[in-house]
Amino acid sequence: MDVKVLLLGSGGREHALAWKLSQSPRLTQLLCGPGNPGTAKLATNVPVRPDVPDEVVALARREAVDLVVVGPEAPLVAGVADALARAGIPCFGPVQGAALIEGSKAFAKEIMAEAGVPTATFRTFTDVAQAEAYAVEQGRIVVKADGLAAGKGVIVAHDVAAAREAVRAVGAMGAAGQKMVLEELLEGEEVSAMALCDGERYAMLPLSQDHKRVGDGDTGPNTGGMGAYSPAPFLTDAQLAEVGERIVAPTLAVLRRRGIPFRGVLYAGLMLTRAGPKVLEFNARFGDPETQVLMMQLGEDLLPLVDACARGQLESRTLKSHPGASVGVVMAAQGYPDAPRKGQRIDGLDAVPSDATVFLAGVEAKDGALVTSGGRVLTVCARGEDLARARERAYAAAAAVRFEGMHFRRDIGARGLKATP
Repeated sequence: MDVKVLLLGSGGREHALAWKLSQSPRLTQLLCGPGNPGTAKLATNVPVRPDVPDEVVALARREAVDLVVVGPEAPLVAGVADALARAGIPCFGPVQGAALIEGSKAFAKEIMAEAGVPTATFRTFTDVAQAEAYAVEQGRIVVKADGLAAGKGVIVAHDVAAAREAVRAVGAMGAAGQKMVLEELLEGEEVSAMALCDGERYAMLPLSQDHKRVGDGDTGPNTGGMGAYSPAPFLTDAQLAEVGERIVAPTLAVLRRRGIPFRGVLYAGLMLTRAGPKVLEFNARFGDPETQVLMMQLGEDLLPLVDACARGQLESRTLKSHPGASVGVVMAAQGYPDAPRKGQRIDGLDAVPSDATVFLAGVEAKDGALVTSGGRVLTVCARGEDLARARERAYAAAAAVRFEGMHFRRDIGARGLKATP
């Protein structure tokens, strides 16, 4: 069956999804709304506000698309999948009720408790003074804004002073921080486990590892992600399958029982503790920048997989992966993550070696050139026969790219390299 697809979003994740979807022999046409200069080379960019359900439905109807693939979380929390379902248009991305697993940290914890999913002990607060008192009492703690905060609503505090400051900072985040979750600080390796889900069945993607902090050695403030690699060598295939059985399957079962079946990507941020994997958070969509390397690693056609998820017809099986590993390095704008500088001309993209792929994010076309328009500007990705070679290729390609004030981490994948036998 041939499929016409509308992909929603405008970041590096969406460029990577467009890159992979465009390779499918089943694809008749790919629309990206609103897209970016990278997706424009693979799809037809169309103007739309992805988090306005009526606009998305109108566009999907007008273009007679067969499938809508939702990239970011905001449209899901806004109810885009619900509106598309009412219009009879298949959507890869969960309905609003299920997307709340990312939209509300407190709801996610409630689901984990009901599903028996291993996670950190926690308490939920709506009063900042009470939260501050509890945080000071605990000393070492993680403070999370309940609502969406663009990947920056989590603060790890290692002492009393930091705990107090973290509660105040989250409380000042506006609507996202009106309710906050304070939880036990877990120790271990942090990894990303994502599963394609059709509401009942699931298929695990390869394990990946993101690098959240802005500086080498995990220093500096948290960001939306400075790079990723896959597969991460911290779980065997059998252990990853166990994550599916102990975490993904019971979570899907609870959501299904509640009448909000989850169709899309269930992303489990895991801490690999001495007691086994524990869930730090759930996301309701592909991670960014993990998607960029996962699309490089996935060794089969993405389109029939997401189409089957949207229609509730996924086959539970092991997905095919390319041998070796993939590494993605995020090139960030000057001032990121606090106040990224925009409008800087980007040069060198035509000099990137053919064995690397660049996915654009915070980029716009202006006067015939590409310029920076956001904090995370682009992700340079490469695949190699092993992690070491993939890193070499990614960093060699990154050296070709230039824009004023550009900065990036030079240790993406280093932890995986140390852990590789």
